[in-house]
Amino acid sequence: MARDSGPPGPGGRRARGRSSGRKRGTGHLTVVPNLGDEYPGDEHPGAGPADADSAAVADDLHPGHGLEDRSGAGLGSAGARGAGMSDAGLSGASPGSEEAARAICLRLLTSGPRTRAQLATALRKRRVPDQVAESVLSRFAEVGLIDDAAFARAWVESRHHSRGLARRALSAELRQRGIPEGEVRSAVGLLRPQDELDTARRLVAKRMAATRGKPVPARARQLMGVLARKGYPAGLAAQVVREALEQEQEDGSGFQEDLAWISEDTDGDDCS
Repeated sequence: MARDSGPPGPGGRRARGRSSGRKRGTGHLTVVPNLGDEYPGDEHPGAGPADADSAAVADDLHPGHGLEDRSGAGLGSAGARGAGMSDAGLSGASPGSEEAARAICLRLLTSGPRTRAQLATALRKRRVPDQVAESVLSRFAEVGLIDDAAFARAWVESRHHSRGLARRALSAELRQRGIPEGEVRSAVGLLRPQDELDTARRLVAKRMAATRGKPVPARARQLMGVLARKGYPAGLAAQVVREALEQEQEDGSGFQEDLAWISEDTDGDDCS
């Protein structure tokens, strides 16, 4: 075996030992793969397998499948990996193509239900041609990923029970989201007049304690204002507030004031 023929350094064999150690370390480093070449990161954001999943989801839509099990699975990893990437990069497609339009819609739908008008607006902002957008949205509607009627029904049920909104306020919210007028009427028509009356009574009952100690006219205006802001008709609001104040007087032992003056002509106070 060949030996080093050079003169020994000041450290003798110990110096050669350190030198050979460095050589072994250098040899070891040469076999480590270049991670930057294997995982280029965001240099090619449309080339990853998660993006292929997104395209597969968009191309393989079937009627009867819900949003969660069709679009959510394909976009979960892609969304986490490609946060901040462009919509074209997310789908691996050129801007304005059907692939890019599908990726935009699927990404929005995974975060929550959307109306057709909302998705159309999003595509328009991203400069997707109208013809391409119409084709994609029609396909999504065909397979049930867009359903304005179901959206409207769910919106009415949720917002009425959670926020106490009346039909007038609910109709305004649905129109703002682009729901067709016929679907708006059908959805809010699911609320019966008795439903509105019962909810209005609960809203007033919750606010009664906060108004005690104020003059009766001020209390009446404040309570009617609460109902007015939630879309209740002035006549119904006056009826509910008058009933609540009369019931409070009957339950107490104080002066019984005539409250017949509380009517739909009474201005609601904006203070809550």
